[in-house]
Amino acid sequence: MDQPQRPRQPGETARSKRRRRILNSRRIAALPILEHFLSRLRLRQFLYDHLPHEDRRTRVPTATGLLVLLRNLLISREPLYGVGEWAARQEPELLGLSDTQVAALNDDRIGRALDRLFDANIPALALKVAAHAVREFDVSLDQLHNDSTTITFHGDYESAQRERTLRGRLRLAVTWGHNKDHRPDLKQLLYILTVTGDGAVPVQFRVESGNATDDRSHQGTWDLLCQLTGRRDFLYIADCKLASTENMAYLHQRGGRFLSVLPRTRSEDVAFRAAVVRGDLPWRRVHDKYDDDGHLVDRFSICEPPSQTAEGYRLIWYHSTRKAELDAEARLTRLEKALKRLDELRAKLASTRSRYRSRAKVAEAVEALLRDCDVTERITVEIHEQVIEKFRQERRGRPGENTKYVREETLRYTLKHRIELERLEEESRCDGIFPLVSNDRAMTERELLLAYKQQPAIERRFEHLKTDFVVAPMYLKEVSRIQALLCVYFFVLLVEALLERELRRAMQREGIESLPLYPERRACRRPAARKVIDLFEDVQRHSLAAGKRPPEVFSTVLNRLQRRILRLLGIPKAYES
Repeated sequence: MDQPQRPRQPGETARSKRRRRILNSRRIAALPILEHFLSRLRLRQFLYDHLPHEDRRTRVPTATGLLVLLRNLLISREPLYGVGEWAARQEPELLGLSDTQVAALNDDRIGRALDRLFDANIPALALKVAAHAVREFDVSLDQLHNDSTTITFHGDYESAQRERTLRGRLRLAVTWGHNKDHRPDLKQLLYILTVTGDGAVPVQFRVESGNATDDRSHQGTWDLLCQLTGRRDFLYIADCKLASTENMAYLHQRGGRFLSVLPRTRSEDVAFRAAVVRGDLPWRRVHDKYDDDGHLVDRFSICEPPSQTAEGYRLIWYHSTRKAELDAEARLTRLEKALKRLDELRAKLASTRSRYRSRAKVAEAVEALLRDCDVTERITVEIHEQVIEKFRQERRGRPGENTKYVREETLRYTLKHRIELERLEEESRCDGIFPLVSNDRAMTERELLLAYKQQPAIERRFEHLKTDFVVAPMYLKEVSRIQALLCVYFFVLLVEALLERELRRAMQREGIESLPLYPERRACRRPAARKVIDLFEDVQRHSLAAGKRPPEVFSTVLNRLQRRILRLLGIPKAYES
């Protein structure tokens, strides 16, 4: 009878030739740092409180499996099918696992843990964790920034074309919508995130079906943020989809404060730009932006006197010198692209194998070209007809004196374009202009500007979500598991943001201008969590066993920079155990 196979020992093992000495190496990496933040967040306890009751015979508890997945996403970003192998190379104690549990960890077990997380009340769980993080880390909630992105999928997901209820929870629809990754051919989900102005710490997230629109999400998001903050007077900042009549009225009538960009479709925008084209308007400088080396990179001015929207909200017109440069460059790029595509279309029309046989088809191609390049009002294209004569023999054979020829006429089309210089001149006068709308009457124009200029911080969180953590493509078929995984990603972003915030605040308290985190020990003024985690990547713990003697344990010696970061984070002895 075969003996049961013993579970493989975690870590990487090396043996001497005589098999008397065994060296076992396990990775520690940044796990002690992450454990510090996870402990302060009490994430394990919150998971136990909100997850459905599970059988005591479960070899790897759901909360433990989810936390292993979270650590993997922060450190290694292995796909779900590689989490088990990744965990086998780490120190089990730092993952909250025993050697037996490490051997039992695989993608199927992680998938079932995601199923149980989907069955939990995810919005309530996220709200509890965020509220505790705000209290524990003393995060300010005076300004909250909201935005959304799309999670793009490369499969059919035929069974998820419509929303439906699964085990008492709403399973969303993976379908087509306005894709922010510029892939309208692919299906998607909408991921909505809210971060604080203080350190861009995520405090709220929602996942909506792929065909949901941003303008309908703000009212529900604002209500949830009121529950989180326990107040209504925080400044809610979002993009132009917030600035609809219904959304602004909803927040204003309930005592909320908002700040957004006025959409270009509003009549106030059209009227102001027409006034700018007609003549000079008085501008007053309100803010100068400098880079780390003290060089002026942007100058902001406001138009006077102040104005207001049709609903009576405060409307402030800003001018940015840097935005004016970018607007001019973007316009030139669009023109060059359109002219290049016009030349390509001309070549196709001149070809003997041209498929453009009718004037209507040529006009349709020209219209689509100008629309795609956004130069419809900047370039005028005229379509001209040209008759090309061609003679051929009436009959086959060698031509002679009596050979008759038949004339054939082919209709070809040519294009002539004209750049509307007057229109371009009018547009250039409006370069660098952007309007902000708010119902706050107490903040100055400069304060509103600086508050809105923190909005790119949430874009960086989305960038990390799609690059560092590789949220797409998804290697999951079941949408319920995808929804649960996106909740885990929210916790990943939360830990990352808190790590960055704590380190940067400690540097500011101690007057440290930068840390040598970049290659060749170049200075890093604002350390990112990824740089800190990668710095500890090679830290390991080794166990050398020789015969029956107790194994000798020794660990990687930390360098000066690693010890300095641990001291700044308040955990100088995290790697001593």
